[in-house]
Amino acid sequence: MTDEIHQPLEETPEVADAIEDDVAVDAFMTGGGPDSETPEFLAPGDEPAEQPGGEPTYRTGAEQPWDPEDLAVAEGRDPTPENVERAREELERDGAAAIERTVP
Repeated sequence: MTDEIHQPLEETPEVADAIEDDVAVDAFMTGGGPDSETPEFLAPGDEPAEQPGGEPTYRTGAEQPWDPEDLAVAEGRDPTPENVERAREELERDGAAAIERTVP
């Protein structure tokens, strides 16, 4: 075994140079709008805009009906009466947002 000491990666000169380099990388510049890497998300019931070039339309889990039991299980809870009641109240209060927080 050698007595060589390894310097942590974050303390190397290469990482320090990369951190100090604040030049924009063309490959990561999208203009801020939706593109193939950052899709546009719609609220349930909203119609998607025309997609250029036949881009796929993305759906979310909130576009289908949810029972309180399903929401409780999706949140990792057992479907006990207390958890189902809490999920029912959450669905009544927050609607689709309750599902979006759990099943995006």
